[in-house]
Amino acid sequence: MSEDLCLMTAATLRRRIAHRDVSPVEVTRAVLQRAEQLQPELNCFITLCAEEAMQEAREAERAVMAGEPLGLLHGIPYTCKDIVNTRGVRTTFGSRLFENNIPNEDAQAVARMRRHGAILIGKTTTSEFGAKCLTDAPLFGRTRNACSAAHTSGGSSGGAAVAVAAGIAPLAIATDGGGSTRIPAACNGVVGLKQSLGTVPHSQAEDAFGNLTYVTPTTRTVADTALMLQAMAGGDPCDPWSVDAPVPDYVERVRSAVDLRGKKILFGLALGDRPVAGEVAEAFEAALGHLRALGAELSQLQDTAEFEVEPLWRTINHTVWLTRFGAMASERPDDLSPSLLRQLELATQVSGIDYQRAMFARTRLFRHVQSLLRDNDFIVTPTLSRTALPIDQDLFGEIDIDGRSYPELRANWFPWLMPFNLTGHPAVTLPCGFGRHGLPIGIQLVGRFRAEADLLPVAAMLESSLALPSLRPRLEFA
Repeated sequence: MSEDLCLMTAATLRRRIAHRDVSPVEVTRAVLQRAEQLQPELNCFITLCAEEAMQEAREAERAVMAGEPLGLLHGIPYTCKDIVNTRGVRTTFGSRLFENNIPNEDAQAVARMRRHGAILIGKTTTSEFGAKCLTDAPLFGRTRNACSAAHTSGGSSGGAAVAVAAGIAPLAIATDGGGSTRIPAACNGVVGLKQSLGTVPHSQAEDAFGNLTYVTPTTRTVADTALMLQAMAGGDPCDPWSVDAPVPDYVERVRSAVDLRGKKILFGLALGDRPVAGEVAEAFEAALGHLRALGAELSQLQDTAEFEVEPLWRTINHTVWLTRFGAMASERPDDLSPSLLRQLELATQVSGIDYQRAMFARTRLFRHVQSLLRDNDFIVTPTLSRTALPIDQDLFGEIDIDGRSYPELRANWFPWLMPFNLTGHPAVTLPCGFGRHGLPIGIQLVGRFRAEADLLPVAAMLESSLALPSLRPRLEFA
């Protein structure tokens, strides 16, 4: 029964808790036990807050038994990436410099989860300050893939995706600045959404106007993503992009999805001459067949040159990092990860003119995607060009795809992800198959700006058509 509780979706737990079929106390106890059991192998947590979680679970149970109004996520456990502030719970950013940092207030996304009754069980691992696509840091070491101990969890939200995939908790708060939610979601076979800019307010963004990072949901099913987004979405004065952001009924839109008749989808397999593994191409083509069977009209994206944005993304993103972390690097370089220091050094070569030109190019990219989505409803791409990389992959090393080596890991592993951080359009990844070693393969669906209520139903229909729950990878560590 304990494992059954851990593997239930949030939607199922919500219903069963409300009907008093299961108790928030027994659910929270079960997921904490599973977290403690799997942590030595997976290393997906920096901090577990068992005592606080059990106290909240007892209060949640009292409210259920008293017949009080219940929030959308009442009594449901979740995890939070350790760069998102949690009041009274250690938040380290994966860095030795913040090893004992305890915030005085919640990030907006966390505050909303709390208001809807969700129970935080722990803070999940991240690369230092979320600064790379592999989850390891000097503070805690490496986080392993939930499907294979020999492979990376992806990053930077690796711990969040692993905790969900391993059946520790059904919901996780992650972040995505260049793919950091979607990469580990694809590596571990779960659902990762990077919503539109402003759909969920980002209260920790220091440059709110030029922001390209997002606080995001990671879940096992699209229905759970809709439920979590329902709780997190909505405007707040802290984030100018969120002002007057609408909050449609995501849950009902997913529940009532029927087919894709009348919908036009653009698809792109390879970005320019970037490589794509054969097994990824095969799974992608099969998924396109499911979209056609659902009634969609598909056409191929002919010109992908506008999406070659890794240098553009790096110019903007690394300049932000240099501004935020440059003083720390000068004062305490031995306490920072070598990969972060190297990326900060690259940013010293960027001038103010370079940065502003990159922002001009960002605007052009937004307008290009807008033009594509004027005549088409969605864009579909592979999430990653290959499955999860080896556990010891070097950020600056070569990437192997079908036996050939390529430089520039970011540009060749996830070229389709960074563009939509820059444009702000919603993008969701979900599993569409499995490759060698039982490693998951992901597909990315992109929708119109602030149209998650249209995008998530498509993802849910594809998820149902693929019937992947029966193909879930066997967890080695259970």
